[in-house]
Amino acid sequence: MSLHSDAYALLSGWDAPDDAQATLRDDYLALLRDRPDALDRSCLPHHLTASALIVSSDGSQVLLTLHRRLRRWLQTGGHCEDGDVTIRGAALREATEESGIAGLQVDAEPLRLDRHSLTCGGRDDAQHLDVQMLAVAAAGAVPAMSDESLDLAWFDVDELPETDDSVRALVAAAQSRLAQALA
Repeated sequence: MSLHSDAYALLSGWDAPDDAQATLRDDYLALLRDRPDALDRSCLPHHLTASALIVSSDGSQVLLTLHRRLRRWLQTGGHCEDGDVTIRGAALREATEESGIAGLQVDAEPLRLDRHSLTCGGRDDAQHLDVQMLAVAAAGAVPAMSDESLDLAWFDVDELPETDDSVRALVAAAQSRLAQALA
């Protein structure tokens, strides 16, 4: 199975939690139907990306990176690469590279979807259609900062740094999923 096929199967089988997420899912699927290169950074102005919110083993903290270029606290993630064969694998690769934490456990289904605008490929109208996954770190996991970050830190889920609404929504979704898993 190709990365493109995996992305289509993953998203078409995902039960979106609300109408806004269902609309995003349908937009992602339309791009995948129309563009065989939908996961390549050269697919402009829009392409799919993969990210992972890393949570502590007890769910009380999230690991965020102060993105070097964007200068905002975000979850780990980025562009899919040629060696990626699944969205889950791409999110795991990005999370491992950016956090330095081995052995992360990534959920099988997306946590959320997020469309965000930024400059990419020299275009100011580019958008990342991000498939956001949940990754759980082992107890006592110690992160190591990568070159992509200005900082990397654990934050209590109730005491996040200044960040954007998409990260706050992602943390809330993670808390909900983890609570459901414990119920």
